[in-house]
Amino acid sequence: MAFRFALKVDLLEVHYTPHAEGMTTLSPTPRSTLTRKKNRAATDRERLYEVLDEGLICHLGLVLNGSPVVLPTGYGRDGDTLYFHGSTGSGNLRAAAQGIDVCVTVTLVDGLVYARSLNNHSMNYRSAVVHGTARLVTGEEKMHGLHVVTEHLTPGSWDHARAVNAKELASVSVLALDLAEASVKIRAGEPVDEPEDMDSDEIWAGVVPVQTTFGEPVPASYVDAPVPPHVRARR
Repeated sequence: MAFRFALKVDLLEVHYTPHAEGMTTLSPTPRSTLTRKKNRAATDRERLYEVLDEGLICHLGLVLNGSPVVLPTGYGRDGDTLYFHGSTGSGNLRAAAQGIDVCVTVTLVDGLVYARSLNNHSMNYRSAVVHGTARLVTGEEKMHGLHVVTEHLTPGSWDHARAVNAKELASVSVLALDLAEASVKIRAGEPVDEPEDMDSDEIWAGVVPVQTTFGEPVPASYVDAPVPPHVRARR
């Protein structure tokens, strides 16, 4: 699993300027058009940004040697570009950088929906699916991508922790994926029960909210320094 994320890089000053956020709506394509529950589709591009910015782990899907592979990894968004990274030794990432189609998904679960019938049990969720061709980034954009991923997962660490050295930098691959082809699907609200179940008052129905929270920071056994503000703010 590519859960490792990078620290800051001080080998050269970064002046990379990301692409500006352009479109305000999601433009459906044959791959990104919902085929079921189309009423749950969100068309505002801001909904896509909200899902990506709140999530922590994405799943990167690709076909490698004729077989599907799905990889959980950390990521970060800057404008209409999604950055993710991993070891240069990862054959999966090397394949993803070779111009093949990939798919990235992020899902946020907001609630467990209990209905009066098992068939109508559901979940409240927000999910994003991005299609496209990932590209390997180098030079200033590579360091910019590392900064974006680091600050998305552990805000404030880029300026606090030791910078990676040249050997560490060389061991990391950074990929970028454009957000032009994406879809967002959202379910919210209470359960939807069948008319014949509405009078079954002995059966409970409702929603149990699901939330992601951060606990109290736990220092490493060798650390005497107080918890810094940027870590405490990650709650």
